[in-house]
Amino acid sequence: MPFLKLKPERLEKALGFEFRNKGLLIQALTHSSYAYEHAETGRSNNEVLEFLGDSVVGLAVADFFCSLFPHLAEGDLSKFKSTAASTVALSGLARKIKLDKHILLGRGEEKSGGRKKRTILAGAFEALLGAVYLDQGFDVAKDILIRLLRPSFHKIKGPEVRINNYKSALQEYFQKENIEAPAYTLVLEDGPDHLKNFEVEVKAGDKVLAKAKGRSKKSAEQKAAQKALKNLLGKKMKALSEESFLIKD
Repeated sequence: MPFLKLKPERLEKALGFEFRNKGLLIQALTHSSYAYEHAETGRSNNEVLEFLGDSVVGLAVADFFCSLFPHLAEGDLSKFKSTAASTVALSGLARKIKLDKHILLGRGEEKSGGRKKRTILAGAFEALLGAVYLDQGFDVAKDILIRLLRPSFHKIKGPEVRINNYKSALQEYFQKENIEAPAYTLVLEDGPDHLKNFEVEVKAGDKVLAKAKGRSKKSAEQKAAQKALKNLLGKKMKALSEESFLIKD
């Protein structure tokens, strides 16, 4: 049985949590592709737990930032929440606890690189939080999530709280300086369908500001905008994730 080979106790150790109902843990780790290929077992996939976990994550993250930044307006709190609960952020937390090594995938999804796909990792992480919630309640699930999130946010204080994503910030910078909006051009696309690489350049008029590579065009564009902003803003920037950052006022 593949679940036994994956040694889920290692995952529990990484979480600092032991399930009372191991069946919930198995379900949280079971991707729909695996459940479909093993329909004879009657095993449920993790989609319902993912749906539940999405709400658990949303409430836990909102509570965390309201407590951490009681002086912030709703709009800024929303930006922090969307950053921490994004697919990029949650897939990063999944890799942090090595969740990618424990997900049960169907053969086709495994061959197509599913274990590295952010949507699958983020979904499995939400399912895991949903399973923890059902097993021992919201407070326990929240504690696990915040313990994983806190290192990225606990040093943020004072006026250093303006958050943005790189593309939006570069656009705003150009508007403020009355410069024509930056343009993004795909200059290279290679690799097999399941492991594509994209290279994008961002230009101001005819001037190339930066080039960057990513697993998707969106990712490459964000990285290119990040490089361009770093050149423009220097030490004022503090990266939070691949997609977002803080500006020191």
